[in-house]
Amino acid sequence: MAIRPLHDRVLVKRLEEETTTPGGIIIPDSAKEKPTKGKIIAVGTGNKTEEGKVIPLDVQKGDVVLFAKWGGQEIKVDGEELIIMKESDIIAVEEAA
Repeated sequence: MAIRPLHDRVLVKRLEEETTTPGGIIIPDSAKEKPTKGKIIAVGTGNKTEEGKVIPLDVQKGDVVLFAKWGGQEIKVDGEELIIMKESDIIAVEEAA
């Protein structure tokens, strides 16, 4: 099933966090928090102004983003956990080094 976000919403797939610390300590599943980093799978067309002009989003498909810990709505699509969130819930876009 294909999902297309509306207006200023984006569809994000969480990226897994590291399971060990830089010192080599393994973090158990019970101590892990949900990652706040993900890859954008799909974007909406953008918000409309009162005049009807569409303002495009600043992010695009394929961007790796950091988002608010409690932002968005979790959904399951074909057994895969995804998040639909407003663009305003995105804190930053990861730039290539």
